[in-house]
Amino acid sequence: MATAALLLLMMMACYGTDADADDPVLARVHQKTLRLSELDGMFPIDATAEDSLLIKNAFVRRWSREAVLEWEAERNLPPDMNIDRLVRDYRASLVSSHYEEVLVSMRLDSTISREELEAYYENSKSQYLLERPIVRCLFIRVPYPTPEEDRLQQLWNNGKITDTVALKNYCERLSEVSLLDPDPWYSLDDIAQQLPDGTLTAANVNSKREFSQQDGSFRYYFKLVELKPRLEIAPLSYVEEQARKVILHSRKREVIDQAREEIFERELRRNNIETF
Repeated sequence: MATAALLLLMMMACYGTDADADDPVLARVHQKTLRLSELDGMFPIDATAEDSLLIKNAFVRRWSREAVLEWEAERNLPPDMNIDRLVRDYRASLVSSHYEEVLVSMRLDSTISREELEAYYENSKSQYLLERPIVRCLFIRVPYPTPEEDRLQQLWNNGKITDTVALKNYCERLSEVSLLDPDPWYSLDDIAQQLPDGTLTAANVNSKREFSQQDGSFRYYFKLVELKPRLEIAPLSYVEEQARKVILHSRKREVIDQAREEIFERELRRNNIETF
């Protein structure tokens, strides 16, 4: 390990034409130089001399390409472009953005009560029109030939709670896909993707409210519980995550705006703001 590092340093020193022998120059593009110290931390502890040389050469090639492009870009800058001002503005934006993140992490209350969520939803329903139909349904996809097919058919047709539990147990053992909770909403497109092409569409879903069919290596069972077509208002449970994100984003803006105003007023009172 030590031998590899020593060999690498000796080889790199040969590249340097700079007077600073402790930090030799590895590459130069016009007036821009790459020194050995800029590769600190790039070499694994157990790297051989050959590995280290490969790493160094790859880095030098990449650095040289980027430096050449930077030189060419600077050479072709529009005469009216103020790079120093752009850099200052970008730095100021980065510093402000970082501080805003710190403020949000310190002040933001991310708890959203059910009452607040429902109140927001009631006031914003018109923003949540469905672009595609959604469904509540039961769905199973099992391999074909179907294991214990008579048992599955009996459980599927029987609505007793005891048989519902038994159906879940069956699906956990033998099905590839199973949706047995009738409460969640799903995109009709997502359900249709689990079936052979064209089996279930927005045009035919109402006429195919319940069916089972076999196709290729699978047998499918589908039962529609409820349908909401395109352009209806999405139920809260379907857009809840999206609604929570909107509420939190609004809170973040309030935190930042309030902090900005507090800082401004404080510095104004201290006479640190002057306008001319």
